[in-house]
Amino acid sequence: MHGLYTVLVAAVYFGTLAGAHKYSRSRHHLVARTTQYSTNKTYTIQDFYQAEDFFNEWTFFTGADPTGGNVAYQSMQDATSQGLAYVDDCDNSTVLAVDSTSSVPAGGNRPSVRITSNKSYTGGLFILDAAAMPVGCGTWPSFWSVGPNWPYAGEIDIVEGVNNQATNQMTLHSGTSSACTLDTAVNTTSEAYTGQVMGTNCYSTASSDAGCAFSDTDTRSFGYGFNNANGGVFALLWDASLGMSMWHFARSEIPSDITNLAPNPANWGVPAGFWSSQTCNISANFYQHSLVIDTTICGNWAGGAYSSSGCPGTCSVMVANATNFVDAQWIINYVAVYQ
Repeated sequence: MHGLYTVLVAAVYFGTLAGAHKYSRSRHHLVARTTQYSTNKTYTIQDFYQAEDFFNEWTFFTGADPTGGNVAYQSMQDATSQGLAYVDDCDNSTVLAVDSTSSVPAGGNRPSVRITSNKSYTGGLFILDAAAMPVGCGTWPSFWSVGPNWPYAGEIDIVEGVNNQATNQMTLHSGTSSACTLDTAVNTTSEAYTGQVMGTNCYSTASSDAGCAFSDTDTRSFGYGFNNANGGVFALLWDASLGMSMWHFARSEIPSDITNLAPNPANWGVPAGFWSSQTCNISANFYQHSLVIDTTICGNWAGGAYSSSGCPGTCSVMVANATNFVDAQWIINYVAVYQ
């Protein structure tokens, strides 16, 4: 949702949150859990990121937040010395946190963390297992991927939301002249999805970048609901011949094939979001993506939606409330990439 070279204005529908863009509530397809794919492809692990891998094989971004957030992204050395990035020796999870102890003035920049994978990918099966995600008024956490020269190589937002958002938002951003739209017609079970359509035009520019999106319908997919369920798993299947599919599984419902590191999406049922290759040229619009995990504060989306999110005061003033960010942290078990 926030590309490397753009200032983003996003949209959200759900609960009390209202985004900057108003989408019509398009068709909501809730289809019985049936096999999504006709073939059982065998996926083999390519990269498995866990614990120290996030320090050795990812880069800590230290530039200004492209989305106008009130954060000061820290280097690896500074993040570790401040306790904002570390490996929990008890369970080998990786914690990436927003500072919750420093004195920061209203409208100032609070220390936070944003990391990017050194490797890039064009297709595959991507799985994030997290025990918790950042929560709290003013927060804007996301797990996403982005290609070079935004928006031409595209952006895929797998996990994203702001403030007190109730469910996860999943979005594609395209930037080429090759068509990329979200097809709301469901003609076969392989085209089904369970999410709420928020927008159908994936084409994005610096001034118009809402993209094409789904809102999950499971309140365990984001924020406090996710954390109260002990986290869970998010999966993206990026297949140029089929399209893009995204799933969320609460901790108690994670398929055994994922737990056993032998994932088989054919057994997972209908995804929360599906973008068909029939209406989006996947290969032309999405390539050479790095993975990104971050948490910003306020900014174009969380700040713009703050007053309608049930949060007190203003987002600018909330930046100064250190205790508000005590739970603004990712607890990541692993990120896996399969081919």
